[in-house]
Amino acid sequence: MKRRTLFKALGFGVGGAVVLGSGGFGVYYATAKQDTVGDVSFDTPLSIPPMAAAERGASGSRVFRLGIRSGETRFKDGPATRTWGVNGTYLGPTVRVRRGEQVGFAVHNGLSEETSLHWHGMHLPAAMDGGPHQPVPAGGTWEPRWTVDQPAATLWYHPHVHGSTGTHMYRGLAGLLIVDDEETDALNLPSEYGVDDVPMIVQDRAFDGDNQFEERVPLGGSLGVIGDEILVNGTIGPYFDVTTRLVRLRLLNGSNARLYHFGFSDDRKFSLVATDGGLLAEPWQTERLYLSPGERAEIVVAFEPGERVELRSHPSEYGGTLGRLDGFDDRLDICRFRAAATLSDDTKLPAVLGTAPALQGETVAEERSFVLASDQINGKSMAMDRIDFGVREGTVEVWEVSNDNGFLHNFHVHDVQFQVLTVDGERPQPPLRGWKDTVMLVQGKRYRLAMRFRDHTDPNVPYMYHCHLLQHEDDGMMGQFVVLDKGERVGAVPHAHHHT
Repeated sequence: MKRRTLFKALGFGVGGAVVLGSGGFGVYYATAKQDTVGDVSFDTPLSIPPMAAAERGASGSRVFRLGIRSGETRFKDGPATRTWGVNGTYLGPTVRVRRGEQVGFAVHNGLSEETSLHWHGMHLPAAMDGGPHQPVPAGGTWEPRWTVDQPAATLWYHPHVHGSTGTHMYRGLAGLLIVDDEETDALNLPSEYGVDDVPMIVQDRAFDGDNQFEERVPLGGSLGVIGDEILVNGTIGPYFDVTTRLVRLRLLNGSNARLYHFGFSDDRKFSLVATDGGLLAEPWQTERLYLSPGERAEIVVAFEPGERVELRSHPSEYGGTLGRLDGFDDRLDICRFRAAATLSDDTKLPAVLGTAPALQGETVAEERSFVLASDQINGKSMAMDRIDFGVREGTVEVWEVSNDNGFLHNFHVHDVQFQVLTVDGERPQPPLRGWKDTVMLVQGKRYRLAMRFRDHTDPNVPYMYHCHLLQHEDDGMMGQFVVLDKGERVGAVPHAHHHT
């Protein structure tokens, strides 16, 4: 019996209230583990999100039109599922931009309530960030503009409306935002979109008996909604036909709460080549890779002609005592790769990829400490009209972040990519040695993050820092900072943005 069906059968109440007799929780806990290995049919081609078209703006910029709308999507046999999407009914197109170019967006909200689109991982002015202070009203259009000024990377976009981010994302609002640059173009990595450069937005969803999303799952552990079905680009049970020896997978953990421990069914090694903010200095070979919600990774996998292998999520070591309730013991088949009888071999995996972050030798202007616990950061819940602090433009700061309440958290900072200096005083493992904007926080460990704040000063419009497990974010595990020019002081959020 699936975990969600079991909730109802055992009688768990809304908000985690237990209405069971003796032994009910023990039965639930014992059967909470999910194992879909061998049960997924893999009978549907992997959907590849279309590339977003752009128009030429009056200033010479490229302008993308993104329409947020409601609709229905058929994920499985039976009734269609009520969903939201961008330029479609579920998820959105892949937006592709180049370093140095001016870009603009016309984001139209066709919903009956306000929402927003945040450009996760992008360095840009705070007023263009798409956070909770840039809501798009029902029927309204928002037109942000900026110049792309960061290395090639796999970023993404998703809603960030205050208190409702989790619900809006769960209904389907998300898409990839890929940055290209000349340095990465010259490496001869797999780069043909949808052929040997494959986007993979991995999400879990819980469906009710009528194929509708269960958005608030009773007793959903400590993290929020943990679904039984895995979708990749909106496809359940997908297969991908491999035609090249090397394939680059752009993995996004697009789930609200679930932690993925990626690996292949035959435990083959693969090469991590990029993290949130771009290329690593050199490839890192591994058999396993963790991604918490919001994190991205680019991996290169080698295939042999005619073989079949599954991408899988393996059990995690970080769940804690009740981690089974949050999916940490689950073993999930995600996507099958079917290699053709003959594979082309035109790309390569370079020994040197990019330049490693090197902020550890910089003068540190300020050190700050952040403790995540009880849906708060440093004992405070998010307040829209409170700016927690200001940072000085052009300086480097070190933030020490820790998780202090026994549940999974991670930490995302808007506007910047940071370098993980140390984890509990030790050099970080290879997956944390590249540029990051989101980092998983293992209980009790101290993460020292170095970041440089450059450009885009504004004393009144803040950026966010928060846990990217979306129920935690919506419940208040978030704060705000502003970037200040020389001599500026922290201002005040304009009253118009103090909405709830």
